[in-house]
Amino acid sequence: MFQGKRNLCLITARGGSKGLPGKNIRSLLGKPLIQWSIEQAKQSKYLDRILLSTEDQTIADLGMEAGAEVPFLRPAELARDDSPSIDTILHALDWLEERGEFFDYLTLLEPTSPLRKRNDLDNALSTLISRENEADSLVALGAVSSSEHPAMLYELHNGLMERMQGSGPPIFQRQQLDQEYFFPNGLLYITKVGTLREERTRYARRTIGFVCERWQNFEVDDIYDFLCVEAIMAHGLKEGFFS
Repeated sequence: MFQGKRNLCLITARGGSKGLPGKNIRSLLGKPLIQWSIEQAKQSKYLDRILLSTEDQTIADLGMEAGAEVPFLRPAELARDDSPSIDTILHALDWLEERGEFFDYLTLLEPTSPLRKRNDLDNALSTLISRENEADSLVALGAVSSSEHPAMLYELHNGLMERMQGSGPPIFQRQQLDQEYFFPNGLLYITKVGTLREERTRYARRTIGFVCERWQNFEVDDIYDFLCVEAIMAHGLKEGFFS
């Protein structure tokens, strides 16, 4: 609990994955990928409960061994590729509230984005709760690199390069870029429970951007992402980024 607010952590992990089969239980530096997010949540001083939502019994068993609560298996219709994440979130909240458990804020963690520093969760929670009259949610962001900046992008038409519509005059040096852009990097999402129900989205109309470091932006979708995350994680543990 933080400043009188009850905080739920929900970790979501499906068994099915086309880009990298079994990725949520794939071994990352000797631990199943999902275990890293659970352990990071357990380090928090402000989270009151840590729930894992999955339809897969193997993931559930590994999650419980790592210290998460798995009080139910997610219905199969909420575990398809096209299942909206908000439905999974509301299913967990409904399950808890039917049993008398109510929370003020929900922190969503995706196991495929494990590059969280030790204090990221509590810093993000305290940031949002301290500004509860100004904002209803918080989303982790990464800065778009200069090579992927909108001013540097092209489209292909019949194999010929054309600058993206509205991208302005050509820019050939990153020093000429005069505006910074950001993207959700998947590290964490925090939202008021009431807002989740009212707006049915993790991205409320009033959302704080929680800017992270460049090396935290990698998300595991395929084997190449996994190899990058593994290398960064090994380096980060050595350098103390996660302690």
